[in-house]
Amino acid sequence: MSTAHQKPITFRLPILGENTGEPTGAEIDIDAELRKLDGEAAAASSARIDTNHWYDQMVDPQFRASQRGTTTLLVSGLTAAHDYLVKGALSGLGYKVEVIDMPDNEALRYGKEFGNRGQCNPTYFTVGNLVKFLTERAQREQRTPAEIVDSYVFLTAGACGPCRFGMYATEYRKALRDAGFDGFRVMLFQQKGGLKQATGEEAGLAMNPGFFMGILKAIIAGDVINGMGYRLRPFEVEAGATDAVIEQTKKYVYDALVEGRSVLAALLRGRRAFAKIALDWTRPAPRVSIIGEFWAMTTEGDGNYHLQRFLESEGAECDIQFVTNWLLFMLWEGRYDTKLRAELRGIDDARKGLKNVNIGKKLAGLFVADLAIRAAFHTFGAAIGYRGYHLPDMDEIAETAHKYYDNNVRGGEGHMEVGKFILNVLHNKAHMTLSVKPFGCMPSSGVSDGVQSLITGIYPQSIFCAIETSGDGKVNVQSRVQMFLFKARLAAQKEYQELLGKLGVSAESVNAFFAANPRYASGLHRAPHAAAGTAADRLTQVAPLLGRSPAEVRLIEAKMAARKAVAAVRGLPAALGKLRKKIANRSPALFAQAREEWIEAKPILTAKLKQAARARGEALGIVPAARPSAAPQDQATV
Repeated sequence: MSTAHQKPITFRLPILGENTGEPTGAEIDIDAELRKLDGEAAAASSARIDTNHWYDQMVDPQFRASQRGTTTLLVSGLTAAHDYLVKGALSGLGYKVEVIDMPDNEALRYGKEFGNRGQCNPTYFTVGNLVKFLTERAQREQRTPAEIVDSYVFLTAGACGPCRFGMYATEYRKALRDAGFDGFRVMLFQQKGGLKQATGEEAGLAMNPGFFMGILKAIIAGDVINGMGYRLRPFEVEAGATDAVIEQTKKYVYDALVEGRSVLAALLRGRRAFAKIALDWTRPAPRVSIIGEFWAMTTEGDGNYHLQRFLESEGAECDIQFVTNWLLFMLWEGRYDTKLRAELRGIDDARKGLKNVNIGKKLAGLFVADLAIRAAFHTFGAAIGYRGYHLPDMDEIAETAHKYYDNNVRGGEGHMEVGKFILNVLHNKAHMTLSVKPFGCMPSSGVSDGVQSLITGIYPQSIFCAIETSGDGKVNVQSRVQMFLFKARLAAQKEYQELLGKLGVSAESVNAFFAANPRYASGLHRAPHAAAGTAADRLTQVAPLLGRSPAEVRLIEAKMAARKAVAAVRGLPAALGKLRKKIANRSPALFAQAREEWIEAKPILTAKLKQAARARGEALGIVPAARPSAAPQDQATV
């Protein structure tokens, strides 16, 4: 049967509420409709595609050298001393710099208003603090947002990892854009790889060795100044005397950084002022070790409810964690990760991989950097009088914590929080350990609320208090701290009274000795570690000297120094053997790489030595001169 003249197949679904007057299933040419759609698709595919996509200019901020004279760098985020000295270091390099005040609760409000939901407390405080500064500056000076964007650049640290610190730059951009400052430049330390930008013009922020040396000096100087403050303030006789000296010393160091003079000389000037502070070393103040999330335990404002000052107002001595410790931790991470990935270096072509990287040289560089930072810290500390502080052994902390918290779990302080707490207990470093974590901090909350509960069960003699800062829980947090601090205060008083009885001395005789021997009462003197409290340390040291004449005191000191020197000499071989074993155990990748490089370099080095020796012998007439080899054409002729 022929189908040539059949009508097109028709089909139409009924449409609810439609009344076209046509019967359901009215004819429709499906083939025609398909041809129509094909034509529209062909027309669309032949049209020119717009490749000018939107690009967020805030992702790659441009700060050029030609803009230095009209652009102010904003710094903030550490302690008041650090921010002030970083300003001095950058000003000394020729930049215009301004410090943003410590974040307060108003900054928190700005952060919550313009930031994303569910962020951690440090994000809200730091991001909100920048938005607050720009908003208030624009209002006070009657300037437009565009003028503010052109006039300022915010300089901060950047990183990556499982915590929200890796997303700070994104949060800054989002909040600034929503607050009306679209295009504001946030510069990250990790962001700039060189001195040239995409434009080809010299970068406005030259991150060269001079830049990083200036920042490092400011950080270490800020650390030792803060350290002197927390060491002396709980024992000062005249309230406010230590703070006055701190302000003087900060100004000395600031001027030295701006004018390019010696920071050590500035610290020495401050040392003389610290030596004049009157102190009472018979106060058994409980020593509280503050650990936890980096920003929450470092800030000195509303972000942690002025925690350090609150503890001191309750009669405690704060044992803080320095920014230098964080630098050492980052170097340790570099060494640890390099050793783990050393066997993969041939195929490790990731962004931070080790393909074509000299493993031995990298590990050696990290090792030297660690030594340099430690040497700089102790040099600055000796200049200002901050002696007796031992920077943490990162390998010891890692080994101590690894059983309870894997070293490969990163974010926040990682395993350091666990290791520090355990070492505080084992070495009797403090009466109480206070862990500060901000609301919403995933790594720190997991440690404080999880792992540390296990540690306190293993060491029931410890006093451990974990607190969470959220900006609006000041009364609850301080009440909780007071409860644990009551136990620590009792422990400190018991420790001191038991020592008085054990040593057979009285507080009056101790005060009389300090009055007669002011160098032992000086804030520049540090007694050897013997107990958890500073007052107990001093008591243990001076007890054998009580009731002695000045000549007898000097004789006893000489005998003690001689015994210490003899003990050090006798223990030197064992110490060297332990160090050698320690290095061998901890650096297998370094030694393996060194052996490989020696095997490759040995023939070349041997040939060069032979060549040099023969040349020397020929010059002295000891070795006959080598006969010149025949030319190729002569050999061919023969």
